[in-house]
Amino acid sequence: MSDAPPKLRSGWTTGACATAGAKAALTALLTGAFPDPVTITLPKGQTPGFALDATAAGAGWAQAAIIKDAGDDPDVTHLARIVTRVAHGGPGIRFFAGPGVGTVTKPGLPIPAGEPAINPVPRQMIAGVLREVAAIHDHPADFDVTVSVPGGADLARQTWNPRLGIEGGISILGTTGIVRPFSCAAWIASIHRGIDVARANGVAHAVGTTGATSEGVVQSLYDLPPIAYLDMGDFAGGLLKYLRAHPIPRLTIAGGIGKMTKLGQGALDLHSGRSQVDFARLARLAARSGPDPGRIAAANTALEALGIAGPKLAEAVAEQAEGTIRETLRGAPVSVETIVIDRAGTVLARRGFT
Repeated sequence: MSDAPPKLRSGWTTGACATAGAKAALTALLTGAFPDPVTITLPKGQTPGFALDATAAGAGWAQAAIIKDAGDDPDVTHLARIVTRVAHGGPGIRFFAGPGVGTVTKPGLPIPAGEPAINPVPRQMIAGVLREVAAIHDHPADFDVTVSVPGGADLARQTWNPRLGIEGGISILGTTGIVRPFSCAAWIASIHRGIDVARANGVAHAVGTTGATSEGVVQSLYDLPPIAYLDMGDFAGGLLKYLRAHPIPRLTIAGGIGKMTKLGQGALDLHSGRSQVDFARLARLAARSGPDPGRIAAANTALEALGIAGPKLAEAVAEQAEGTIRETLRGAPVSVETIVIDRAGTVLARRGFT
């Protein structure tokens, strides 16, 4: 019997679903019949078919709804209904945000302020299928496209959209049309867009935190706008490498003792499945302030090691974390502060801007 883990199932992006819905809707608008399933060609050549969940039509318009299947990825839009309405309009192909799809309100994103949060590749995919269907029926490609996501405003609260200045709902996303299960790429891309928005809006002090508790600590220390907070999570490398090329003058990095220990030991991916605390190394660090290194080396967690070594260990961890941050920034003009907390949100160590 094989011990290999089961293969995880890929899914489809909101952009792919909206594209399929647009193709079905326009086909019905021009012929009176909805293709079901409807097949589209993705940017890398795949040709998936999408079943229609619901359809509707009226004078000069038609719409099709598709239930998004994100596969085995923990995507907040999994099973969301993506509704795409196509109406005679124009000139050209124009995009509108229906209920549950956000509107961009701040600079720094790929879509300018005032536009619906339908990203460039989904726009290209939707426009492409509309031109294709229009050409088949010898019809000018002059259409208005409205994408809606029932419940999208609630879903958006679980995403970066409120911080990025995208109001009213989710974004229609995707560059390949395919959702890869448990991909880190989407989170890292969100971090990058967060930095872009912060810079475009003149933010001079950004914050990277490993979770909600550390974020709350920093919020109690500074009066910063929401766009200053970059939900770094485990992806310290994704944050710091992008800041290296796109610097912000001041940066606070805050996190729990375990993740900050790993950062101090050089890990840039802080996920427990991809990096571990080196307790022998932590013991050598603690030995500088006197505790028995053998007890530290035998600890199960960094928090247990802290209980043995006391506050000086947290201070040493903050200093080491700063070292890794500076090494990764490679001389970028960023002043760095590091904060180490415990699970209750108590500040264990705070190393000021240097």
